[in-house]
Amino acid sequence: MLEKSDRTTLKILADQLGFSVSTVSRVLNGKAANYRISKDTETTILSAAKELNFVPNQLARGLRLQKTLTIGLIIPDISNPFFSSIARSIEIEARKLNYSIMLCDSHESTYYEIDGLKQLLSRKVDGLIISPVGENDDHLKQIPENGMPLVVIDRQFPKLNCSKVISDNYHGAIEAVEYLIEHGHKKIACIQGLLKSSVNQDRVRGYIDAHKRHNIPIDSSLLVGNSFGEQNGYLGAKLLLSKTTRPTAIFALSNLISLGAMRAINEEGLKIPEDVSLLSFDENPYSDFLATPLTTIAQQNNNLGKMAMKILYEQICSPETYKPIKVKLPTKLIKRKSVQQINN
Repeated sequence: MLEKSDRTTLKILADQLGFSVSTVSRVLNGKAANYRISKDTETTILSAAKELNFVPNQLARGLRLQKTLTIGLIIPDISNPFFSSIARSIEIEARKLNYSIMLCDSHESTYYEIDGLKQLLSRKVDGLIISPVGENDDHLKQIPENGMPLVVIDRQFPKLNCSKVISDNYHGAIEAVEYLIEHGHKKIACIQGLLKSSVNQDRVRGYIDAHKRHNIPIDSSLLVGNSFGEQNGYLGAKLLLSKTTRPTAIFALSNLISLGAMRAINEEGLKIPEDVSLLSFDENPYSDFLATPLTTIAQQNNNLGKMAMKILYEQICSPETYKPIKVKLPTKLIKRKSVQQINN
């Protein structure tokens, strides 16, 4: 007969069941199979834990392991569906590994990124996943140098000595622009994001190289913008649409940029795609439900987050043997109704 207590500990549970503390701990942490613990023993322990309302003391476990069992996560904009979906996938994967997440929003500011980093390090997190603003990496270099596990996601610095999980932004941009060219567009504008960020540079390089592949001259006046936000998309589109000869298509380098561009196009009394075609880098939850469904370059948001967390966990578990890796995930063109075929 199990005796209920106001505060059942791991040792009390083990003593009542007649098993060792390590056996009970391994079962409760989902590692019964790893240690060849029998199915009957596993069932007995799990049933007893449920009956006694046993809740593992993660703080005590962390002290035993000399870990806090928390991961620090810094992203540029939690309101952006792209980053919120990445954060969610990281949190789900972390929970499977008995880790919790401490989240900081850098608001696309290096100042707040540095401040968030200080806050997370002061709380002794076991590792960091950062989607950096992308302007410089001086404050990030010290992290791997001091032995703190680090994975950067989405945006990267090639010389930073840590693991990286990114999308293939360059080939995604080429595919987008070539799709527009295949539909007869030669006057293709590009509203870009944060100029120094790796993702923007790769996407702009793809935009330029796609033109070169098809011997289409680059009109530098059609390359505008300087941030990944909605207001930048709005102002960039306003500028482009005010030209005497306006572009026939706009390539927006982020989901929020495309949202701002749509607002500007609507204000100008123009229609997508009859008056101007629009193609966005980043899939949106709303893309398929717009009056004119939006053609996009989709990234693997969930896999980006899952992969980053798996890599970080490996580094936390085996810091002596771990070597940084770089994972690049392909993008996918999702064809909808926002690009129109034109005849030159």
